[in-house]
Amino acid sequence: MFYSSPEQTHVKRPVILADGFSIGPSEPALLWEGLENGQYPFISSLRENGFDVILLGFDERSASILDNANVAMECIRRAIADREGPAMLTVGGFSMGGLVTRYALAKMESQMEDHETSTYLSYDTPHRGAWLPISVQAFAHFVKDHWGSTPGLGPLLSRFSTMVNSNAARQLLRWHVETADGAADVPVDVSAGQDQARTDFLKALERVGGWPQRPRLLGVANGTGTGAGNNIPAGVPAVVSSGPQLGGTHLDTQNKGQQTVAQLHKAGADPVPVRTSNLPDIDGAPGGLFPKAPLLDNAANFGMAAMLAGLIDQEPAELTYNASTFVPTVSAVASAGIEDRNTLYSKVDRESSDLHDFACATANEGHTVMTTELGQWILAKLLEA
Repeated sequence: MFYSSPEQTHVKRPVILADGFSIGPSEPALLWEGLENGQYPFISSLRENGFDVILLGFDERSASILDNANVAMECIRRAIADREGPAMLTVGGFSMGGLVTRYALAKMESQMEDHETSTYLSYDTPHRGAWLPISVQAFAHFVKDHWGSTPGLGPLLSRFSTMVNSNAARQLLRWHVETADGAADVPVDVSAGQDQARTDFLKALERVGGWPQRPRLLGVANGTGTGAGNNIPAGVPAVVSSGPQLGGTHLDTQNKGQQTVAQLHKAGADPVPVRTSNLPDIDGAPGGLFPKAPLLDNAANFGMAAMLAGLIDQEPAELTYNASTFVPTVSAVASAGIEDRNTLYSKVDRESSDLHDFACATANEGHTVMTTELGQWILAKLLEA
């Protein structure tokens, strides 16, 4: 845990905010930078209004949500022990961090342990599941399988696949692809199922009550609540390679119904088709967009696939769409599942939400981006308590 002021050892009005999903340990300096020096100075705004911010990081962000929830529970206990006065806690997190703290608070209640928390807060958290294009997942594994031992490049070419197959990713993603080990006559085929790790996590969450019962439940979404999508069309090429190693490979945006969503081709071998069925056209749905990686030329999900293809072919792949929806709005506000196309693209039904109150962005924006609109809404809600 990292206090918002380096010299701070005690807190009066603690606000614990947990880090989200990635590979490797949390990077407090980058987390701070995004919250304080972006569009809205969130940390300063909270501190100026009497709150003490505690940023909760993890040794491994891709570890099981259940394991990192134990870290969150210890952070809550320490904040209570370090607190001066009787003020109740605010506890929550960004993206996966919202699920980590949701489970932690609910588990503490199930154990009859007082978490002394009056407000739970989630920031673009995938309560009903996250989305990573099936074509991108399969391509990440295809690259690792065939080029993951390339001298000098192997770790970079394997990293995306490792991330996709991590414990946390399996728990977060509504649809998950473990391997691209298919053939021309035995395609990689994905339907409406989900990884067993996600099924097990949802059962574990249900065993502790699903949600903490004592706090007020607040949330924000980086996607619109009006049903307005991000204008990414369904069933069109997003990445196409014509290079010497991957020529003929293409990754398409997701369409509804049956679809060959990708064709994976290594020179000298038969192409491997990737097929889907019973999925919605979700890439263009309202929601927080897959985050860009500033150190990798702002590549997002499709952009990351194009970057990997360019490294292998030593020439750029054609990239039509860089990012797609990562956390649909209905997932972030816990109002509906993300399997139903009509629900995805409809105005959010407030009465269906598991949250007591929530705010949606005016326009679809980057996942977990701290904006003035959402930051001010959170501050106003915390000041109401």
